[in-house]
Amino acid sequence: MVDMGRSGALPDTSVIVVGCGVVGLTTAITLQEAGFAVRIWSAEPPADTTSIIAGATWFPYKAYPLDRVLEWARVSKPVFVEMAADPATGVAVRDCLHLYRDPVDLVPWWASTVPDLRRVPEAELPDGFRDSYFFTQPVIDMPIYLDYLLDRFRAGGGEVHLREVTSLAEPAEAAAIVVNCTGLRARELAGDTGVVPVRGQWVRVENPGIDRCIADFDHPGGVTYVIPRLGSLLLGGTGDENAWDTEPDPRVAEEIVARCAELDPRLAHARVLEHRAGLRPVRPAGVRLEEEALPGGGVCVHNYGHGGAGVTLSWGCAAEAARLVGAAADRGGR
Repeated sequence: MVDMGRSGALPDTSVIVVGCGVVGLTTAITLQEAGFAVRIWSAEPPADTTSIIAGATWFPYKAYPLDRVLEWARVSKPVFVEMAADPATGVAVRDCLHLYRDPVDLVPWWASTVPDLRRVPEAELPDGFRDSYFFTQPVIDMPIYLDYLLDRFRAGGGEVHLREVTSLAEPAEAAAIVVNCTGLRARELAGDTGVVPVRGQWVRVENPGIDRCIADFDHPGGVTYVIPRLGSLLLGGTGDENAWDTEPDPRVAEEIVARCAELDPRLAHARVLEHRAGLRPVRPAGVRLEEEALPGGGVCVHNYGHGGAGVTLSWGCAAEAARLVGAAADRGGR
């Protein structure tokens, strides 16, 4: 459990979390374990959300502002490390190698959250690479992890109601406080057109024996990564801004496999198991994590716009959202 800095939530304060992806579930659990009565309203179950498609390594990617992202990631990381002791969570801690074609002189902005960060000698790198960062990171198998979160929420007495929400005023009529964790849907529900899609596509293949994450952020064809899952690998990827199509492109899939095969030749012939594409909810102005008064007197805490780092930031943002909910509850909710 993440410490959200408050003891003894009001037992009669009800909260509705809108959205059932990783941010919504994590926020709901954090509130529930802080003493709130929590329900989730969502148009779709976790298995149908964008979160199920996430490659899901702990790494701050396409999320802003960097200083707040760093702190949220710092809070989340030990939670995942602790979860890795339980196979039922789908979390594992794996070695990760970031490769670069030219020497990297700068220490990465996220280095303070990775105490085991080091360089690998050039002689030990794959052909064509001159520099690297090596560290360990939590890797989250999302189908398993989302089931774990859902079971944990329900075991605490939480309820998930599958229903379409067309206005934040709807849950505000049924609960003292609303938490908006709707990702891209915040464009309509919160009137925030600053949240934009960044399309990501990956290919899942049989694992020929790779047990570490590998990423090539310098590839001229686009960001390239290999992420081990239980019994398979995710190969990616793409970062297509303002692209709304969630249908995997066969040509792009071939290019992804070819790029990943440059990192490990065995991947050129790995059997393909699945193709997926999803939309990252990127908000260039920064993750929206703040309270807003709703028309009619309701209170909404917004928690959306996590870009490609929804999993990475989930526990840190949930803790901050819970503090905001706690403050609103202390004032009487409405």
